[in-house]
Amino acid sequence: MPGPGPANERTSLVDMLDRLFAGPRENRVTIAQLLHDMHGRGYPLVIAVLDIPNCVPTGIPWLSTITGVPIVILLSQMLLGHDAPSLPAFIGNRAMQRGRLQDFMLRARRWIGRLESAVHPRYGRWTTGTAGFCLSLALMLNALVLALPIPFDNFLPAWAVMFFSLALLERDGLMALTGWLTTLAAAAWTVVLLFFYSELAGLLPLFWRQLRDALFS
Repeated sequence: MPGPGPANERTSLVDMLDRLFAGPRENRVTIAQLLHDMHGRGYPLVIAVLDIPNCVPTGIPWLSTITGVPIVILLSQMLLGHDAPSLPAFIGNRAMQRGRLQDFMLRARRWIGRLESAVHPRYGRWTTGTAGFCLSLALMLNALVLALPIPFDNFLPAWAVMFFSLALLERDGLMALTGWLTTLAAAAWTVVLLFFYSELAGLLPLFWRQLRDALFS
């Protein structure tokens, strides 16, 4: 698995996002264009940039799937040892409105800066060797959950993806441990949601019969 590569050079996420999202508000920007404008940065940074909009409510429909599927593809490439990230056209051509991304930056600028300033190399054994490989697998599992269209289930996986990406980017073991804790919370929440939805699906026929009887009896 390749290391962070060029992304290991310290790069401001805030400055990069400002540059990526700049332009007329009414224009739309594709995933492929964002990837191109990152000029071959390392996998962890690319994944972090794609994941950031999922960490704060944006009101963009299907955002977690639009960004989650590319993250899964990029992680697959990273695990297979590809030198540079790339996406198939039918994924890369998915577009988002620049204005909504710019509004997101207005809300998120402060916490992005604080998060980035807290990340630095420490406890490196949690991000290398076997621990690093397990971290990458957990990152992939969170990205898969993020990409699935499960209502109310994208927030915790998005943060787990972010913590793991930052851990790989800066060899930050504390971010890795935070990612593992967030992964446990995300797994528990996903189980609760799936149980709730299965119970709700079982009650819907009964609810429909009661509604029909009340209206037409």
